[in-house]
Amino acid sequence: MTQTAEAAPLIPRESLFGNPSRASAQISPDGEWLAWLAPDNGVLNVWMAPVDDPDAAKVMTKATDRPIRQYFWAPDGRSLLYIQDKGGDENFLLYGIDIASGNERTLTDFENTRVMLIGGSDRIKDKVLVGLNNRDARFHDVYMLDLNSGELTQMIENNGYAGFVADDNLDVRLALRPNAEGGMDFFRVVENEVEAEPFGNTTLEDSLTTSPAGFTTDGKTLYWLDSRGRNTGALVAMDVETGETRMVAENAKADIGGTIRDKETGEVEAYSVNYLKNEWTALDPEVKASLDFLEANLEGEFGIGSRTDDDTKWIVGNDPVVGPSKSYLYDRTDNTLTELYVTRPELVGAPLQPMHTLELKSRDGLTLPSYLTLPPGSDSDGDGKPDQAVPMVLFVHGGPWARDGYGFNPYHQWLANRGYAVLSVNYRGSTGFGKDFINASNLEWSKAMHDDLIDATQWAIDEGIAHKDKVAIMGGSYGGYATLVGLTYTPETFACGVDIVGPSNLETLLSTIPPYWAPVIAQFHERMGNPETPEGKQLLIDASPLYKADRITKPLLIGQGANDPRVNQAESDQIVDAMKEKGIPVTYVLYPDEGHGFAKPENNIAFNAVTENFLATCLGGRAEPIGDTVGASTAEIVEGADFVQGLSEAIK
Repeated sequence: MTQTAEAAPLIPRESLFGNPSRASAQISPDGEWLAWLAPDNGVLNVWMAPVDDPDAAKVMTKATDRPIRQYFWAPDGRSLLYIQDKGGDENFLLYGIDIASGNERTLTDFENTRVMLIGGSDRIKDKVLVGLNNRDARFHDVYMLDLNSGELTQMIENNGYAGFVADDNLDVRLALRPNAEGGMDFFRVVENEVEAEPFGNTTLEDSLTTSPAGFTTDGKTLYWLDSRGRNTGALVAMDVETGETRMVAENAKADIGGTIRDKETGEVEAYSVNYLKNEWTALDPEVKASLDFLEANLEGEFGIGSRTDDDTKWIVGNDPVVGPSKSYLYDRTDNTLTELYVTRPELVGAPLQPMHTLELKSRDGLTLPSYLTLPPGSDSDGDGKPDQAVPMVLFVHGGPWARDGYGFNPYHQWLANRGYAVLSVNYRGSTGFGKDFINASNLEWSKAMHDDLIDATQWAIDEGIAHKDKVAIMGGSYGGYATLVGLTYTPETFACGVDIVGPSNLETLLSTIPPYWAPVIAQFHERMGNPETPEGKQLLIDASPLYKADRITKPLLIGQGANDPRVNQAESDQIVDAMKEKGIPVTYVLYPDEGHGFAKPENNIAFNAVTENFLATCLGGRAEPIGDTVGASTAEIVEGADFVQGLSEAIK
C-alpha cells in the first residue's frame, strides 16, 4: 500500500519554523575559530568555538528580543560583526564584539540610520568602508571605519549616488548614479572625487542585469556582470586602463550568478549558473578538484559559506533537499569533510518530499522555470504527478525582482505535509533568467505577470495535479500583492488567499517607500507606472487590488507587521476597511513588533498556525491545532477570528 498523506506523520511547525539548532557557520580568517548562529534563551545569537573543539562554544552576543540573522568576521579576525534593527524598521546598525575581551559596542551609533557595507580588504584588515545615511536619509555617505578603535572618517559626501565600488586598497573607484532612462551611469572616482562625466551607462532594459562585480587585488581588472548587447548577464573582465573587455563566462538560459575568487589575486576561479538548479564551473584546476570532491561526496546542493585567508579550509553548507541541511568543515589539503552540525536535527527521518523542477509555458510563449512539491504518498510511481488530483497552494515569491530556487523549502515541506501540492513559479519579472524575461514584466503588474500565475495554475489543473475548486494562492510582499490580485482580478480561480505584507494600492506604496530607495525610484516608475503622469497614475490605479475589493468572494487571510518600512501597515488596513465596508469576510493578523515579514520565530509560528487552519477550513487539508501559539506571540487578531477553525477558541 502506498503511504497516503493522511498516514504520514504530521511534522510539527516548531520543527520547520522554530529556531535552528545551529546555522550560518563561518570560519575565522586565520582558521583558528568557528562561529555560528544558535539560540541563547530562545533568541538567535552568535556563538564562537575553537576550530578543533566545537563543543567548547560560548555565546558572544546578548540579543534578548529580535534574533540576529546576519553576522561576519572582521577581516583581521579580532572581532565578530553583526547588524540589527529595531522592531523590523530596517534601520540596521553595525555592532562589533572583541573576541578576546568579549566586549561589545555599537560601531554606527546613530538614530534612524541604515548602514551598508561598501568595501572590505584582504590586505587592510582592520578597516572597512561603510555607507551611512544619518546626514540625509536618501543617500549613504562613505566612511572609513576602524574596526578596533571605532573611529569613523568621512571619505565622500553623497548627494545623489546609488552606490559605490572600492578596490582592495579600500579606495573608492566607482560611483553609480541613476539616469533619466531608468538605468545607471557609471563614474570613475579619483582620490574620493567623482568625475564629472560617466564612462559607461545602462538603460532600463539592462539595469537589473548589468553591474560592476569588483576589482582584482591589483586594481587593474574590473569584473562586470553585463547583459549589454546580449540577453543574459555574462561575466566580463575589463582592463581598467584601456577599457578593453574580454568574456569570462556566459550562459544562454541564465545569468552568471556567484563566483569564487582567488584569495590573493582576486581573479575568478569558478562561477555558478542557476537556471533550474545551481551549477558550478571551475576555471582553476585546484578549485575544480575541490568542487568535484564536494560533488562526489555530498547529496543534493552545496555552497561555500566561508574560507580562510590561505584558502585551505572552507565551510560548506549541504542541502540534501529531502533532509535538513548540514554544515561541514572541508580541509582542502587533506581532502576531508568533517560534519559540524545538522541545522534541524528534529527533521531527520521526517517525511520530507522531493522538489520537482519544471519548465512551464505562458500563453505568449515564455518559459517559466518552476518548482513543484507533492504530498507524501500521493505519487506512487515518482513521476512528479499525483495518482489523483489534490488540493494545491500556489506559493508566489516576493520581489518581484527576485526568484524561486531549488532546494529544501520549509514552506513547500510544511504545506505538502498538510496534504497540498505546492507550486512556485518564476513569473516574468523574476531575476536570473536574462533581461528579456525581466523586461517582459514592465508595466504588466496585474496583467501579464498575473497571467503567468494563472497559466501555471491551469497547467496543474489540466495535468491532474490540482483540484480545480481547491487551489489557494499565497505569498509575501509581491506574493501578497499577487494574492490580492488573484482574489480581485480572477475571483473564481482561487478558493482562498493568504496575503503576507502585500501592497493593496500601488500609488500609496510608491509614496511611502523608505527614503534610501530614492535613487532607484525612477526605475520603479518605469517598471510599474509613474504617479507623476496622468497615464502612469492610471496604470497604478488599474493595477491596485484596493479599487476592486468588492470583487472578492473567497476567504482572505492577511498578515502584517506594524513597523514595515517597505509595505506600510496602511496597505493592509485599507483593503481590510474596504472589505468590511462591503460586508466581505476577512481575517487580519497584525504584529506590533515586526516589519516586512516575521523575524521572531514565535510570531512566524503563530501566523503559520493560523494559516494552516485557515487553509484547512477552505481546502480541507490537515492542520496542527493552533493551541497556545497565538498567545505566545505578539499577534493581534484585528478582524475575522471566526473565519478560521479554532482561532476564536485559541484567543479566548
